[in-house]
Amino acid sequence: MPPPDPIPTPLSSDVFTGLKISAPSTSAGGLPAILSSLGHVWEELGVVGGAKALLALNQKSGYDCPSCAWPDPDGGRATTEFCENGAKAVSDEATTKRIGPEFFQQHGVAELSRQSDLWIGKQGRITHPMVLREGREHYEPIAWDDAFALLAGELNALRSPDEALFYTSGRTSNEAAFLYQLFARQFGTNNLPDCSNMCHESSGTALTETIGVGKGTVTLNDFDLADAIFIIGQNPGTNHPRMLSALQSARKKGCRIVCINPLPEAGTVRFKHPQHVFETLFGSGTELAELFLQVRINGDAALLKGIMKELLDEETKQPGKILDHTFIAEKTAYFENFAAALRAESWDAILEQSGLSRTQIRAAAEIALSSSRIICCWAMGLTQHKNAVATIQEVVNLLLLRGSLAKPGAGVCPVRGHSNVQGDRTMGILERPRPEFLDSLAREFNFSPPREHGHDVVSAIHAMHDGRASVFLAMGGNFLSASPDTEFTAAALRRCALTAHVSTKLNRSHLITGRQALILPCLGRTEKEMQGGALQFVTTENSMGIVQASRGVLDPASAHLLSEAAIVARLARATLGSKSHVDWSSLVANYDLIRDAIARVIPGFENYNQRVRVPGGFYLLNHAAEGRFNTATGKAQFTVHPLPENKLEPGHFVMMTIRSHDQFNTTLYGLDDRYRGIRNERRAILMNADDMKESGFAQGDVVDLTSHFAGEQRVARRFIVVPYSIPRRCTATYFPETNVLVNINSVADRSNTPTSKYVDITITRSVP
Repeated sequence: MPPPDPIPTPLSSDVFTGLKISAPSTSAGGLPAILSSLGHVWEELGVVGGAKALLALNQKSGYDCPSCAWPDPDGGRATTEFCENGAKAVSDEATTKRIGPEFFQQHGVAELSRQSDLWIGKQGRITHPMVLREGREHYEPIAWDDAFALLAGELNALRSPDEALFYTSGRTSNEAAFLYQLFARQFGTNNLPDCSNMCHESSGTALTETIGVGKGTVTLNDFDLADAIFIIGQNPGTNHPRMLSALQSARKKGCRIVCINPLPEAGTVRFKHPQHVFETLFGSGTELAELFLQVRINGDAALLKGIMKELLDEETKQPGKILDHTFIAEKTAYFENFAAALRAESWDAILEQSGLSRTQIRAAAEIALSSSRIICCWAMGLTQHKNAVATIQEVVNLLLLRGSLAKPGAGVCPVRGHSNVQGDRTMGILERPRPEFLDSLAREFNFSPPREHGHDVVSAIHAMHDGRASVFLAMGGNFLSASPDTEFTAAALRRCALTAHVSTKLNRSHLITGRQALILPCLGRTEKEMQGGALQFVTTENSMGIVQASRGVLDPASAHLLSEAAIVARLARATLGSKSHVDWSSLVANYDLIRDAIARVIPGFENYNQRVRVPGGFYLLNHAAEGRFNTATGKAQFTVHPLPENKLEPGHFVMMTIRSHDQFNTTLYGLDDRYRGIRNERRAILMNADDMKESGFAQGDVVDLTSHFAGEQRVARRFIVVPYSIPRRCTATYFPETNVLVNINSVADRSNTPTSKYVDITITRSVP
């Protein structure tokens, strides 16, 4: 494969902003979280506007948080039912700052591309549809009808529908997502890559194979019933702060919490609930993790094998008292194969690969031994490795041994990172749709959907780069910054005839474009949606399968904005014309009609309109949670996987990408990583102090990072060395700044997820 094309403009600013280092925090939440939330809201919305937005956030009569997908309580909700991240997300979306045509007239694309991601995101809401014509340097305003005609013309000029790509981010509503996939399939393609491909695709693949459903099996109530909670490869304090209140409640009820992660994180050490005034001002908070295991990067599978090997050994000593033999016999398959393979594993290899001692592993095993109701939570720390699917299936193996599935207080809990990413998949945003779904879609809308599998994110990037796809439409998100191998992805986008983005705010994907580009500005989650002369609401699905209504409360940022559903419907009419029998205008004029169609197409959504109007919404049926497993054997399946061998050449390190505290996905709210004690800088690499000494580096040294994969190299220049508590030969950097190092061909087995948590790098002193 040829090296990535050189990009004539920078993909992000490499200007240092003034690093300040302090001791990492030993607790999350509390007064600093309150002050941070209020500061962001007041800066972007003011006191009155901020109060209106926040008081409706996550309320049953309000709107669903546009940040993470953590669920809301089933019963009563606090007046301030949100976290610091939610407040930041709302203030970012509902900002009073605006970007109109005059902004783009003043600032050309080349000039904007030299700005930092933080600066770009702080400019405000886009107010008008904009077009970048071939050979021009500035975006220009364009009428909506002309924008749809331009996009429809490019789509209809393709030699094959499969030359078009329809990307989706995780914030799109159920209604818009359903219309979007319907349009793509009526156009003739299953090219529906989405952000799940880069995040939790490994979870879906692993769980579908082993328990028959690609979702979690627990509810929020289960956390109060659990004997033990294992948090693996996840940083809830920064990425899912509302989870901390559930962990605090569980801990106070006697639940034992184990944290497994290469970095110690404040959010799993101690938590001060911001809504509890006395605790916030005077208390010390609640200690969360009873046991912290600082595993090597990608040493999780080895650790899990070690815990389970201890369980098998104890079962030998106490026959019939350790494993849940009734559950194993009645509900699972392939236990004997699994047990035989595990008994043959070498302890020396387990200890080497995990980076932990036998005593540490035994401590975790004893917690599992004393717990009949175990919940295992994880996030991208598990999903973005070559062996990610296998590792997640080891999590399932552990739960099956103890019978910790399909009963209260127990199960799997993949914690999704975006507000409706799970709902998008339920609505059919999937490049490999099930035949049953396509059959139902065909009956409802009287057409023949394509059956061939489409492109996921990685294969879509390859298709653009190779010239097999030339029109790219993104329904939300910041595709360039979110994707791996940034320069390769940028070159792929530049080879398109047209790139178009449905967006609320400016981002870097608008600046690396095809020969022509469109920005199609849409309403945000916080804003009112008027269609057909009536106020509409949308729906979302959270991490635990609850579908609920979301009603924006703010006036639109501009009279020129359209809802995502309206954009899809008008584009479908312009593109498909008489070839479609769908009454797109009627659907978008009354969202109840969209939900009625969903109810007829997707099992579990019967009486959708009635059930979703019940305050708090409804739970989707989850067969695995009830002990019914839609697998090849009809049972939950033990699986056997080789122990991963993570080998590094001398002088090499493994790097994982992480978020800072002032960040949600690719959106930057500021430059501080408050809990880790790193402020006013993002171009940093966290290193073990002994590794620094051995390599001749000191705190503050500026280095270049080079990744190595299959004989290819990628380079990221000018990063500041920061000593941190991390295992030897492991390092951490912030994304998207180091996504450039993630080779496009380095992906997880079976899920094709980029391996952003395991990048083989060398570190050299930067030459001025």
